[in-house]
Amino acid sequence: MDFALTEEQEALKLMVHDFMKKECSSEYMQEKEEKEEFPEELWQKMAQTGLLGAPIPEQYGGSGGDIITMAIILEELARVFPDMSFAYIVNICFGSKSLEYFGTDEQKEKYLPLLCEGKLKFAMAMTEPNGGTDVLGALKTRATLEGDHFIVNGTKMFITGAHIADHIMTIVKTNPNAPKKSGGISLLLIDRKSPGVETIPIKKLGFKSVQTCEVVFDNVSVPKENILGEMDKGWYHLLDTLNNERIDVAAQCIGIAQGAFDLALEYAKQREAFGKPIGQYQAIQHYLAIMSTEIELARLMNFKAAWLQSNKKPCGVESTMAKYYASKVAFEVASQGMQILGGYGFAMEYDMQRFFRDSKLLTVAPISNEMALNFIGQNLGLPKSY
Repeated sequence: MDFALTEEQEALKLMVHDFMKKECSSEYMQEKEEKEEFPEELWQKMAQTGLLGAPIPEQYGGSGGDIITMAIILEELARVFPDMSFAYIVNICFGSKSLEYFGTDEQKEKYLPLLCEGKLKFAMAMTEPNGGTDVLGALKTRATLEGDHFIVNGTKMFITGAHIADHIMTIVKTNPNAPKKSGGISLLLIDRKSPGVETIPIKKLGFKSVQTCEVVFDNVSVPKENILGEMDKGWYHLLDTLNNERIDVAAQCIGIAQGAFDLALEYAKQREAFGKPIGQYQAIQHYLAIMSTEIELARLMNFKAAWLQSNKKPCGVESTMAKYYASKVAFEVASQGMQILGGYGFAMEYDMQRFFRDSKLLTVAPISNEMALNFIGQNLGLPKSY
């Protein structure tokens, strides 16, 4: 066993850490959140440094990194500004990796170089108003093939970044008579500017500068060549990206936890009460020791899942465990960080409240922790519980 990062991975981690510290002041993040405005200039700087292309194959302008590369980047993004880690997952995990796995050569050549350069953005439209985790049971968005175009009708809910995306990768029902719920589903790349596409931002608690939207498709015409993978087999294509998603979200959670811990530790060293730093008190030391231990456990779990994935070994259970545990740790560490900072944690001018707000979402999305436990239990040989 070797738990060490390579020299290249260590250099990447340091580079992303230094980049985020330099580019993301508290004032900048607060401004973007208050305006609910996507940090476009920061996104373009990420493209210039090669971060957007890091996990994309070299032949398309990237660096050819694996899922471990993505986990390293996501931790450091979320450690400072969680919003950027969310944007990264949507564009790179869903956008570039979906294209890499089951896009045609023409689609890869058309889209992937532009993703690397920050000239193209993607969103992923899966969830519908009447179903979150129950994607198959709730799927009502239809795409009817008429000649050389699909006509799409339906509504998607909680779609991150849809309002600024160039293309929305959309899960649609193309054969409502398929014998299985998982059949008759296809993936379409829909141009957001197509007539009939409407994106409606949703006011929410966290991740405010990466807005989430309701997306309405009203008789939207989509060229047949915009299908990703095989028609009616979209659900099985999606399964190829689910492990990546859970590992990436776990890395995001670990970054949030680490960022909250960093703030709490620094505060405990500087804040004085009763004549000495509060970090000298055993109660505070124990809080911080437990927080640090939990973060380390979550990180080890996630890197194991990422190692399995990068070596093409089964990792469905491990990636789900990592997502479940890391999201729980992120919320607990951010909550404890709020406690350590006291009133200052509750003040919007301090960054702790951002980690607290953002961490909560990741216990329920993109898969709820309860559903993650169902999946783990099922893989222990227990009866299916849903």
